[in-house]
Amino acid sequence: MSNTTFSNSQIKHKNKLSAVLIVKNEAANIERCLKSLSFADEIVVLDTGSTDNTVEICNKYTDKIYALDKWEGFGKAKQTAVNYANNDWILSVDADEEITTELAEKIQIILNNPDYDAYAIKRNSFYLGKMIKHSGWNKDYPKRLFNKQKAGFNDAKVHESVIVNGKLGTIEETILHYTYPTINSHIQKIILYSELSAQSSKKNSNLFIAILRGKIKFFKMYFLQLGFLDGREGLILAIISSFSVFTKYLKIWERNINV
Repeated sequence: MSNTTFSNSQIKHKNKLSAVLIVKNEAANIERCLKSLSFADEIVVLDTGSTDNTVEICNKYTDKIYALDKWEGFGKAKQTAVNYANNDWILSVDADEEITTELAEKIQIILNNPDYDAYAIKRNSFYLGKMIKHSGWNKDYPKRLFNKQKAGFNDAKVHESVIVNGKLGTIEETILHYTYPTINSHIQKIILYSELSAQSSKKNSNLFIAILRGKIKFFKMYFLQLGFLDGREGLILAIISSFSVFTKYLKIWERNINV
C-alpha cells in the first residue's frame, strides 16, 4: 500500500526521530520519498553533487540540507548524514524508497518504548514497474531504524550496512522500493557498482571464475529462489543480475593483472 501524508500529531512518539538520506540527481524520486517522511521530527538530506533540481525539491520539505565535501563511498556518506542528525533515533532511507503509512505508524509506536537498539525492516521492491515477490528479493530486511548511540554505518564504498552494538529487532510493515524503472537504469547502476566493488574487493578472480560466478547467480535467482514465478521481469532480473556479478569479477581480474 502506498503512503499518504499525515501530520506528526496523529501518533505521539516519546523519542524524537531523524529521517536521513543521501541524494544525487533524484528529482524523479525524491518528492515521493520526502512526503512519506512527514511523521519524522526532522529530515536531514546530504547532497552528493546533484546537477538537477533535487535540492530545490528538498527545500520544500526541510531546511536541513548539507553538501558532501568529498566522496569516499556510500558507507561514509550515509554516516555523515547520520552525524548531522539532532536526534538519537535514526530512520535511514534511500531517495527511491517510500515509507508506507502502516510502517510510519509502527515506527512511532516503537519510539514510545523501544525494545531493541536497531530494527531491520521488510522491504518490497519493484522492478520494471512490477513488484518482485521471489528472486531472493522477498527476503529483504535492511537495517534502517536505529539508535545512533548503539549503531551506525560501516565504511564500505558500496553495499554498505548498519553495524549494531546491541539488540536487533524486526519490523514486518514495509518500505516500498522503486528500483530500476528501466533496463537502462539497472545497467547504469551495474557500471557504477561493479567498479566500486572491484576497487574495494580483496578477492582474486580470472575469466573462468567470472563466468562461473555469473552462471551461479542466474541459477540461484531464477531457479532456487523461484525467480521464474516473477514472470518476464523475473527472467530479465536474473539475466542482468548474473551479468552484474560477471562484470564485477571480470573487473577484479582486470585490476589484479594490472597491478
